[in-house]
Amino acid sequence: METGTIEVDSLAGGVDLQATLESGQSCFWDRADGRMYDESGVARGSAWYTAVLPPDLAGDDEVVRVRQTDGRLEWESSTDATDHLTHLLRLDDDLPAIQRELPDDPLIETAFDAYDGLRIVRDPPFPTLITFICSAQMRVKRIHTMQRTMARRFGTAIEFDGETYHAFPTPDQLAAATVDELRDCSLGYRAPYVAESARLVADGELDPTDARGREYEAAREFLKGFMGVGDKVADCILLFSLGYLEAVPLDTWIQTAIAEHYPDCDRGSYTETSRAIREAFGGQYAGYAQTHVFHYLRANGPDLG
Repeated sequence: METGTIEVDSLAGGVDLQATLESGQSCFWDRADGRMYDESGVARGSAWYTAVLPPDLAGDDEVVRVRQTDGRLEWESSTDATDHLTHLLRLDDDLPAIQRELPDDPLIETAFDAYDGLRIVRDPPFPTLITFICSAQMRVKRIHTMQRTMARRFGTAIEFDGETYHAFPTPDQLAAATVDELRDCSLGYRAPYVAESARLVADGELDPTDARGREYEAAREFLKGFMGVGDKVADCILLFSLGYLEAVPLDTWIQTAIAEHYPDCDRGSYTETSRAIREAFGGQYAGYAQTHVFHYLRANGPDLG
């Protein structure tokens, strides 16, 4: 087992690991105490988070555990995890510089002040695709439970430090599952969408990574070629995996923010409203504003999930 630390003071803008991994952007990580997305929570820094890195990221299935404590990120892994954590948690983003690019806006400023150090994740593309296909009309804790169930049932078991972890299923592994088996993972009507999208990737017909390099709205349209992927799900994949930091998924909380704070941005269609709120949220880093506002409203607003 390899171990290491990353000093929080060495990161531009620091990091809030708990807010980053439990802000609704990611179901790729799990909390060792079993309380991921548990609203009662625990004090930040007291929980280990674990992920199994896929071969296309790490060269092999590798386990990494990380926690925040005493001004540093501590990690334990089956490989040197520093570069992987930097990639997955976007630790090289300059948060103060990004915030300076955002508009002088009371809601955005309040959300950033509440969750200083919250970073956008860069989760692997295929797990992100499946996660957000499962996200329709679903609370984040339930979505996370679905992903963990699929990992245990269909993913590769990895032994590390005397414990067994399960990688998220590969496209081939998930494509081999029947729709009924996926329904047994509580996917409901989403099961056929997951099955068909996994098949498309496994057969080489579509790959979410092929959205990279396209103009933002063209990338969003490309991802809609997957079954169960509409505009909002595509925006989530672009923002939380593929590096399109201008993406603003129009979920329930952002629609609430538009209605209450930015009514002029409601243009009657997803495309036009998206363009308007993206401009109101500062353009190229609008996704950072979106993620802070989403997490702030979800944590402090009425119980909408």
